[in-house]
Amino acid sequence: MKLNAIIVEDEANSREILTNYLTKYCPSINLLAEAASIKIGLELIEEHKPDLIFLDVEMPFGNAFDLLDQVPNRTFETVFVTAYNQYALDALNNHAAYYLMKPINIDELIKAVDYVSEIKSKENELADRILQPKTKKVDGKITLPQQDGFQILNVADILFCRADDNYTEIYLENKKIVVSKTLKYFEEAMSDFPFARIHKSYLVNVNAVTKYKKGKGGSVVLYNGKELMVSASKKKELLSYFE
Repeated sequence: MKLNAIIVEDEANSREILTNYLTKYCPSINLLAEAASIKIGLELIEEHKPDLIFLDVEMPFGNAFDLLDQVPNRTFETVFVTAYNQYALDALNNHAAYYLMKPINIDELIKAVDYVSEIKSKENELADRILQPKTKKVDGKITLPQQDGFQILNVADILFCRADDNYTEIYLENKKIVVSKTLKYFEEAMSDFPFARIHKSYLVNVNAVTKYKKGKGGSVVLYNGKELMVSASKKKELLSYFE
């Protein structure tokens, strides 16, 4: 599919290089406009409603995160393009789909565009449809270690798990259980079941999902009304569970 994109980058030479690379190696990109500042970038976002923004981190009079903070209900994906690797964690926390280092590696650029294309294609495919997980059946039980022994749960009864440092909060329909194990432990323990890691903090039972919302990272709504954020780096994995 075609992706409407804009570039927000203060250095003219960097804009030119990225434009040339996208034109030559990424035919799915329809480059709409370029901006050399946050102010112009915000105006272009409002005007064009792009699918994707290639965004430099360090710019005059602010940075990429200042721009993103001013678009709270964004539906576009973001690919950070920067010479500074110390922003990687902040980029992920701001739901960046991809993080490219300068000088740009062409193979990595193609991967970034392909990743966003897959996300957008799946989102469009699922738009206005009732979500139907490919796997409905969830058999099996899991044991939860506790100080005085362990508790046994039906895996199907778990709606989602939330990380809390070295603890995990397990949410059932009517109660929460706290276990002294990491979320990674439960991700591995339930790898044979339809549970998706949608965020660094959340592992969700896809059979409990009733709605997917587009947004800066997207979110899912469970049948009990609980809404959980989805990080951009996890969208593809989540959407792959649905027809």
